This record gives sequence, structure tokens and C-alpha cells, in this order.
Amino acid sequence: MFSNQYLNRRVLITGHTGFKGTWLTSWLISLGAQVAGISNGIPSQPNNFEVLKLSKQIKHYSGDVRDKKQIEAILEDFRPEIVFHLAAQALVRRSYENPSETFTTNAIGTLNVLEAARSAKTVKALVIVTSDKCYHNVEWIWGYRENDRLGGEDPYSASKACAEIITHSYISSFLKNPHESIAVATARAGNVIGGGDWAEDRIVPDCIKNWSKGAQVKIRNPNSTRPWQHVLEPLSGYLQLGSELINNPSKVHGQSYNFGPDSTVIQPVSELIRVLGQFWPEARWVYEIPEGEKMHEANLLKLCCDKSLAQFGWRPVLGFTNTVRMTGEWYSKYYETRASDMVKTTNQQIVEYCDTAKDLSLSWVK
Repeated sequence: MFSNQYLNRRVLITGHTGFKGTWLTSWLISLGAQVAGISNGIPSQPNNFEVLKLSKQIKHYSGDVRDKKQIEAILEDFRPEIVFHLAAQALVRRSYENPSETFTTNAIGTLNVLEAARSAKTVKALVIVTSDKCYHNVEWIWGYRENDRLGGEDPYSASKACAEIITHSYISSFLKNPHESIAVATARAGNVIGGGDWAEDRIVPDCIKNWSKGAQVKIRNPNSTRPWQHVLEPLSGYLQLGSELINNPSKVHGQSYNFGPDSTVIQPVSELIRVLGQFWPEARWVYEIPEGEKMHEANLLKLCCDKSLAQFGWRPVLGFTNTVRMTGEWYSKYYETRASDMVKTTNQQIVEYCDTAKDLSLSWVK
């Protein structure tokens, strides 16, 4: 279980101002951890980092994972026990526009974090977060397992496959014994949704930004199927994995783990839009594929999470309806109150998620 494992621990998050990073930061704060974060900027306006007033609750470092010396200096200053590496260039479309930025951030940035963590005196555990898109996607109907082939046709997917290869090569070369160095594992998850995401070129933020202005949103690829898991789902897996790296390093060191939703949550884009639109009385949308669209984007991607369940009892908690409901309710609250108390709303949703997990008798909330 991890519910009592982070109290007073010093935890560093790379990419803490991003969507996942802000929710992970909030959850760790609620668990009593001492949190610091590294980020090279605020990703959007508005943004969840400022909405949740996280700069007042943690130690915030401005830094870029492409600068190894900078990362080393931050680790030396904060002296964390656990590092969660989330910093990334996370957009497929942007990876076509700037492949160099994507590869250097996602691949070389991961190498720099590994190098810095290995040389740090205090780091005991490192969770490297990649993506479900690290798999060579042949669009079959069953879930990808952790030992399936890596790959990726678009630069973003390929960069995440590179991060996986770099991590496992680094472990084999320099970190064979976790008791003598640090324990490292990689975590793979897919598309996540939830309140507080205003990133560019993402379906839910695009809808929310347009609907909040009374505008119609254009949706491309309505038949594309995605695992629409709430952001708290993979984060619970990351937290459990971090706890296992501290307490049972020999079992999980050097391993990769999938954290995906139940198969019933895998729905086409059109269904996501229909359900989300129920929270906005004037929601309007149109399906439109941009003229000249040639970039490759996978239509079907599913993860098998049997390994996570078997080794440390992780499984998804939320169904599709509750995933979209929690997302819609968060944004509704934000636009109704103009962000007056989103810290409370965010913490309430974390508690709701944990209570649901407790009802399912999952070990990490006992």
C-alpha cells in the first residue's frame, strides 16, 4: 500500500506544472510528502499549477531536463528520496512540427534524469513515466503487454520508445543491483482526462475552452478509440510503483508496468464528446477532418495491466461514466466560481477516488 508511505518523504517531480504533474503534486501533498518540482515553464493559460496555488505549497525549481548540470544541481539542493520523471513534450502534432525538441526532451531528457539520479546521494527510487504509445502499434484488439515490441511511427511515439530503451539499457549497464544504487522502473499509461487540463490540441480542453465561450468545437477523427482514463488512475499506479521501489526494490527494479483503464472505458471520441457535452447545456460540436491531414495517428490502442495487478494489486477504479462525470464537474465548478476554491474541489475528488478504491478492497487504501 502507498497511503502511508509518503508521509514526510522528500519527493521530486519533473514536469510538475503539467496536467498530470499538478494532480500528482496535489496528491502527494495530501499524503504528507515534502514536494519539489522541476519545470521549464507554465504550459498554458489558464493552468492548473496556478489554479491550485501549488507554488505556495512546494519548492518550485525552474529547470529543463535537457540540461543535465541543472538537474544535478537541483537534486543536490533538494535531496529527494523519490523522483517521478514526468517532464515531456507530450503532443503528437507538435512532435511533427518540432521533432528535435521532442526527441531531445523525451529521450535525452530521460537520460539526463537517470544520470543525475544515479550521482545523487539521497535518491532511492526513480519512476520514469513514458506512454502507451511507446509500443509498436499494429492496432490489434487485445491489450499490449510490457514485453511487446516497442516502436512508433510518429516522432512523439518513437521518442517514448527511445526513453524506454535508454532506461532499460542504463539499468543493465549501471544499476544492476538496486540495493547498491537506486531502484528504477518505467510506467506506461495512455490518454488521461480530468479537470485542470488546458493543453493545446487535446480533445477535452478544446471542448471546454470553446463551450465556456459558447462556441462550437471542431472534432477530428470521431471514430478513433481511446482509453479515456481519469488522471487519478495512472497516478495511483505511479504512487504504488514508487512505494514498491522503496520497499520491495528487488521485485520491481528494472521492470515496466502498464496502467490502463478497464476495457469498458475504451470508447470512441464521439462517445466521449456526447457524455461530456451533458455538463454543458449549450455544448455544440461538428466532426471535421482538416484538409490535407496526412500525419499518422493510431486509431486503436489498449493496454493489458495484468502484471500490475499480479505484482502489487493495482487495478483501475473508475468506469467511463464516473471518469467523464468527475472531469465535467471539475470544469463546471471552475467556470461557475472562477477558480475560487479549486484546491478544495481537487482534494475532494482525490478523496472520492480513494473511497471508491476502498470499496473495491484495493490494498493501497487499506
